Amino acid sequence: MNLKKNHITEIESIENTEKVNKTLSDSYANLLRGNREWVQTKISADSDYFTNLAKGQNPEVLWIGCSDSRVPANEVTNTNPGEVFVHRNIANVCVHSDMNMLSVLDYAVNVLKVKHVIVAGHYGCGGVAAALSKKQFGLIDNWLRHIKDVYRLHSHELDRITDDGQRLNRLVELNVMEQVYNLCKSTIVQNAWKERADLQIHGWVVDLNTGLVKDQKVSSNGPRNLGYVYELDDVEVIMAH
Repeated sequence: MNLKKNHITEIESIENTEKVNKTLSDSYANLLRGNREWVQTKISADSDYFTNLAKGQNPEVLWIGCSDSRVPANEVTNTNPGEVFVHRNIANVCVHSDMNMLSVLDYAVNVLKVKHVIVAGHYGCGGVAAALSKKQFGLIDNWLRHIKDVYRLHSHELDRITDDGQRLNRLVELNVMEQVYNLCKSTIVQNAWKERADLQIHGWVVDLNTGLVKDQKVSSNGPRNLGYVYELDDVEVIMAH
């Protein structure tokens, strides 16, 4: 009886594995099919679409957003490929120790010469919600600590909000504001402001319930409000003797 039962269990396991593999195969095939359909749609509207797209990019916007799959930059702003340069991470964090973000920022500001840098968060952000909790999630806890720092800076306001959902959404807003502030403090942005006046930093929050953007009214085009401790002189060139 045990041998028969084990044999049946083994067969069921094989069948389940085959079903899982088929599901994975189908979902992967859908991605490739979707690509072909997208290409055909674009070519039908403009036969030179990809020829022109391949010539290069000239975006005026750098979007620093959350990795959440529900807030893609081009769809939210109704723009086309080539119009928005994009960097995304969990909870749209901008810190001076993140070389990935800084490399993107440097390229966008100094090579592409974008005119707008937008930090885009969204209400109901899972990363911000995780930072609000006391749970441990693993490696990501080190990343989420930056958001906990935002809470500490604004605890006098957040601690007074009794509704959990409202507290979460307010921290989403404050996190966006602080990340805008962090970008403005970076040497990349400050040095760019010394050379040109057409660079602005903005903070947005996307409402997933409506699709609409809420401008956080923290746009900046200069270092005036950073505080004297963040003011930077020009880089000194040390002459060789």
